[in-house]
Amino acid sequence: MGLSNNYENDILTDRTMGNLCLMPLRGTEDMTKEIDSYIRNWRIKSVENIAKENIPSGYIKDTYISFPTICRFGTGEAKGLLTSTVRGYDIFIIVDITNYAQTYSLAGNINRMSPDDHFQDLKRVIAATNGKAKRINVIMPFLYEGRQHNRSARESLDCAMMLQELVNIGVDNIITVDAHDPKIVNAIPLSSFDSISCYYQFIQTLLNSYEDIKVDSDSLMMISPDSGAMARNIYFANVLGVDLGMFYKRRDYAHVVDGRNPIIAHEFLGNSVEGKDVIIVDDMISSGDSLIDTANELKIRKAKRVFACCTFGLFTHGLERFDSAYEKGIIDGILTTNCIYQIPELLKRKWYRSVDVTEYLAKIIDCINHDSSISSYLDPVEKIHMFVNKYKSKCSK
Repeated sequence: MGLSNNYENDILTDRTMGNLCLMPLRGTEDMTKEIDSYIRNWRIKSVENIAKENIPSGYIKDTYISFPTICRFGTGEAKGLLTSTVRGYDIFIIVDITNYAQTYSLAGNINRMSPDDHFQDLKRVIAATNGKAKRINVIMPFLYEGRQHNRSARESLDCAMMLQELVNIGVDNIITVDAHDPKIVNAIPLSSFDSISCYYQFIQTLLNSYEDIKVDSDSLMMISPDSGAMARNIYFANVLGVDLGMFYKRRDYAHVVDGRNPIIAHEFLGNSVEGKDVIIVDDMISSGDSLIDTANELKIRKAKRVFACCTFGLFTHGLERFDSAYEKGIIDGILTTNCIYQIPELLKRKWYRSVDVTEYLAKIIDCINHDSSISSYLDPVEKIHMFVNKYKSKCSK
């Protein structure tokens, strides 16, 4: 029997794959504590009417978290150390490779951790299990080197190599969030790889934050900032029943700047956006140049308000350009998830809304631990429709 979506009705006939163990790597401790709290509360509620002697040992615990330790030497070299047994456990290692706020000492100097450093720590913790765990699962919301997903010249395919390496050292399941290109799974065709999306969480947060948005084709429109984001925007447009527009980037292929061909212009394809609220959906905000350019083009075309829903808010060039765009009325709101590191200053911005996905990740982990299907979470169409209908009903009163 699989776990239902309604955890209040779950009963303890689902056998787990092994005692649950959550292992947060550096920078994911707070998120893991939230996940741990959700799972613990669900499980306590699920066994309320079950005799204590019938509850499997280890199913209910004060915490499912076991904190691994990374010991570093003066040279910057390191080793992974586990502080509790993992024999027979179903381990979920949670890693945020984007968290540059974490540091370590190298020859007396303080270095910020790069994605490479986080990935090496992940492998160290896996190696420290020494094959004793029943199953090893890796939760990596931002896929390491995920943007380097195909080859167009003599260049490395780091993401594919990373996936193969994890499988070769004993990882059973790899779970990421909104992979830049889901076809990267072709690198490990016989292994378990899931790219989950936060469609419901984005719609819920957006409509709860901006309660005057009208969800109909006369008032709302989805905008894809480029061809690579079309699938995400088509999904939103179909589920919400609104129109879709798209920009494509005209690039200067005669020159390369910072490793890429500079964008000459954003060309628009679609119906008029005049007087409509528009939502730009993409997987990430890096420097923000493309997003701000797209928003500016929409405002030139007389869009009413421009919102951006992007899974990962990297903001690699700082927040000032977004502050300026907000003050000029180019962008009205930006939403990104909390599954990667968020700088404290970001959470204070008027234009920003954080999309909480910890409960969603907790449900995914709990289902996998019970060896139960997660398909209902991968495509939450019914849940979205229920929420939108409830929202429309509230707005019509």
